[in-house]
Amino acid sequence: MTVVLPAALAGAGIGAVLGALGAGGAILAVPALVYGVGQPLAVAIPTSLAVVALSSLAALLPKSRRAVVRWPVALVFGAAGVPATFAGAALGGLLPQRWLLLAFAALMVVVAVRMLRGGGDHAGACRTSDGSVNWRSCLPKAVAAGAAVGVLTGLFGVGGGFVIVPALGLLLGLTSHEAVATSLVVVVLNSLSGLVAHADAVGDIDPGVFAAFATAALVVAAGAATVSSRVPARVLRTGFAVVVLAVAAFVAVAATVAPESLG
Repeated sequence: MTVVLPAALAGAGIGAVLGALGAGGAILAVPALVYGVGQPLAVAIPTSLAVVALSSLAALLPKSRRAVVRWPVALVFGAAGVPATFAGAALGGLLPQRWLLLAFAALMVVVAVRMLRGGGDHAGACRTSDGSVNWRSCLPKAVAAGAAVGVLTGLFGVGGGFVIVPALGLLLGLTSHEAVATSLVVVVLNSLSGLVAHADAVGDIDPGVFAAFATAALVVAAGAATVSSRVPARVLRTGFAVVVLAVAAFVAVAATVAPESLG
């Protein structure tokens, strides 16, 4: 019972980010579970994957969002990403936990910098004049991007939406709404395959921690989505980036000077 409250508080923080920005909160889930709840890294990763899969499914529930999913694109990314999650999980098993968290901190810095730089819809290098996708020229890039996201999912327990969304816009010219909705499908597929890849640790997931973490994340995300509509997007992105940079610094320092905290 002593870990349920910290799990709920950590989940609420993740839900606030997910609700406000629509993506990105999962990047904070593993540090929150390791340092906020006190879980070993090997357990925090599958717990994070389970929460990411559940929250992404919930985000897909609105009919208006499902209607703009580009299913062929999602399946291409998923087909490349699902097997790559197993490669990422296998690679993670070979790395010392200290170095894995240091690499995770570096990934957080990349995410924060991207959020600070902002960005909008891209014309799409693969869009044709009639609005369709030129798969012949862009299929290799799409497969490579999907595989890269899969590796990140298996390695770090993140959904990868912060990579998928800009890739869908830049490579295939999807609008922001199409990219976000389509990325949710890819995140669900990758997260579920990541859970299978980490099957040896799934049995160690604490049901109380998972329930408190997931429930708080989903409930707070719904409220944050409503409130965030009144806040400028740039303010939200900047605030999120600052939090991610602070957490990245904490993770890097803790992994360096206090590796025993990893469990």
